[in-house]
Amino acid sequence: MKLAHTMIRVRDLESSIEFYTQFLGLNELRRKDLGDAILVFLADEEEHHFVELTYNKDGRDYELGTQFGHLAFTADDLDGVIAEVERRGWPYRGARPETGSRYIFIKDPDGYDIEILQAK
Repeated sequence: MKLAHTMIRVRDLESSIEFYTQFLGLNELRRKDLGDAILVFLADEEEHHFVELTYNKDGRDYELGTQFGHLAFTADDLDGVIAEVERRGWPYRGARPETGSRYIFIKDPDGYDIEILQAK
């Protein structure tokens, strides 16, 4: 597996995009509107490192420490990963079918969310 992206929740999407693109020099690759949230994917010049900015439309606020969302990894065989997760008896949750993406979320030993996506 390889690291896919790091997700953080943001309060002001446009200010965050300006910070990450204008100040840090990342490039906006794409946006995805999920209805209740907007995801904006950014990358460095070589597209080796990716950041996902998540803006939740319900106006919620965050405390420092709750802004971090998850680490994401890609796998060539998501079904094989799911089989291994089930073999270990770990709980997981899957993708929302309406997104068209195949992924699962599991928890690391400290309770942080880890997303595993089917590699394209």
